[in-house]
Amino acid sequence: MTSPNPAPGPAEGVRDDTTDSPADSPSGATGSPGGVALAVALYVGARLLVVAVIAGVLVAVGLPLLVSLLIAIVVALPLSLFLFRGLRARLAAEVDAATASRRARREQLRAELRGDAPGEDP
Repeated sequence: MTSPNPAPGPAEGVRDDTTDSPADSPSGATGSPGGVALAVALYVGARLLVVAVIAGVLVAVGLPLLVSLLIAIVVALPLSLFLFRGLRARLAAEVDAATASRRARREQLRAELRGDAPGEDP
């Protein structure tokens, strides 16, 4: 005897972005273009600052500038993965919120074009 098929639902490991809202996200991500730009600017600025600090220390030690920059870039890459975990999470949350917002607007526009807009009598 076989069991009946379960009701269809979201697949394992697949996010259902239709229920996410900026208020539900733990980081308070808005998904607005300004929020995404700010998150990108903070993350990139922090990474560049780490490269500059490491290169500055190496130049102060006596290494040539170009060699110091190359070493600083190589060292800063893995270092920033650990140092800026929070900034990366904030950036990912902003991008996810922006994607969900765009998806919702696109679905709303498609519904309006089909004539399924809410509040409209057929």
